[in-house]
Amino acid sequence: MKIQESNNMELARRNILHHPPEPPPEFLMESASEGIYIGRTDVLNTPFFWTPKYVTNPHIAIVGISGSGKSYFIKTLLIRASFVWDANAVIIDWAGEYKDWVLETGGKVVSLGKGNYLNLLDLGGMRPYDRIKQVMSTLEVLSDIGQYPEQKRLTEQAIEEAYVRAKFKLDSRDQRDELGNPLEPPTLKDVVKILEEQRQMGTYEYPSELNNAIYRLQKMTREGEDYFAQRSTISLDDIIHSGLVDMDLTGLPDEETRALGALTLLQFIKEKMRLEGAQDVKGVKLITVLDEAWKIAGAENSDVVMIVREGRKYNFSLIVASQNPTDISQSIFSNVGTTFMLKTKFESYLDYLQGSLRFTDYLRSKIMQFGVGQTAVNMAFYVPLQFSQTFVIKHIEGEEPVKDYFITFKGVEGVPMAFSISIKKNDFRARLRRFGLSDEHVEAITSKFEKNSRRLNVVDLALGLERYGVERRTIVDFLKEMGVDDATIINIFTKVDFKKSGSSGKPTRLFLKK
Repeated sequence: MKIQESNNMELARRNILHHPPEPPPEFLMESASEGIYIGRTDVLNTPFFWTPKYVTNPHIAIVGISGSGKSYFIKTLLIRASFVWDANAVIIDWAGEYKDWVLETGGKVVSLGKGNYLNLLDLGGMRPYDRIKQVMSTLEVLSDIGQYPEQKRLTEQAIEEAYVRAKFKLDSRDQRDELGNPLEPPTLKDVVKILEEQRQMGTYEYPSELNNAIYRLQKMTREGEDYFAQRSTISLDDIIHSGLVDMDLTGLPDEETRALGALTLLQFIKEKMRLEGAQDVKGVKLITVLDEAWKIAGAENSDVVMIVREGRKYNFSLIVASQNPTDISQSIFSNVGTTFMLKTKFESYLDYLQGSLRFTDYLRSKIMQFGVGQTAVNMAFYVPLQFSQTFVIKHIEGEEPVKDYFITFKGVEGVPMAFSISIKKNDFRARLRRFGLSDEHVEAITSKFEKNSRRLNVVDLALGLERYGVERRTIVDFLKEMGVDDATIINIFTKVDFKKSGSSGKPTRLFLKK
């Protein structure tokens, strides 16, 4: 060993000491009393408390494949925000994934399309002029009306006329009659009526454009499909001040109407929070969750992108979550204050994320190797800092009580293929809904688990699903996702078919051989 002298400048050039790829503890723990605890960092085991205090805005993006822990993480955030900040939360629930959990935690579920309506022309505290712009922007996001300027002009003029006939002042927020009572806003049915009157006059020079404008709106006003063309049954004030609320969109018939409901709710929430103004409170006072809302989160001209780009202006935190990051506009990743990246295994997804967030190849390789509950965090601090803004949390330490169902199988005579698969109760119920089962059928199947200590033989489960109309191919895909191999699946459906036929015979030669 040889000893030699070196000055400070020489040591600095050698750069023998590196700070690990995560912010220093004072940034991760400084707001421990006011932040939301997430977990410990991968390198220094430092507790991380998330707070909007140091980031550019309170908005969050969360991505991760199915089963990575995304929904569990969202539930953890909402529960802790309620405890730490006394925050309210609204979940705009595309697939009904959260409603059982919301009810279990004492929250409130409001179901659009199942007895509840939302008038598209409600003002939510806005001036009619501003609301008309929002409605037209929404129609452009969700339809091709932007490609037909004349139809767009006719529709906009008819909406404006509907407000005028209802005695609204187009440039005012204060809308009252002569006696001081609030005015009742018009509906899309009033707009269609105005366009039909114009058609009956027969003086318009482009009748085909007028007919198409009428047809476009008539699809939203037909009896049984007029979810947004009746008087509202929903109080926005109640929704944003009632603790935890699930806005269930599964009662709406298709992706387009769900997108319309989600975007309209978000617009009303945005305006309501803007009018309430900023308050000197720790954390945030309202969190709004958009999970798998690809139809509106991917459009560059959507209000979702506008809210994220304008940062703190609207005084609430928006969480945008998806299994597929490419469903989310790149502008969202580029502008949210915080992004959580759970397990993401597809190269194209990682290319998209890395191109948006500029993290290192080292972190990219870590994300690909994540297990359930691990996450990388990217924080956009509002001042330039000399350390990594993307780091790894070794495990999300959550709040949701573990309630698993167990799907079991005993195999077939002499073949060692027994298994027991666990799945979260709420995840399983959400999956049943995605299969197209009604609430009644979901309850019928889950009650079988509850009556048998949360266990059910896979053969009985498959029989029940087929009885309620789920295709065998869908059941097979589900079992494969749960890790069941092809040979075992053949054995399962062999037993299913024998049970259906009422036979007591035991098949012995219907297995895949290696």
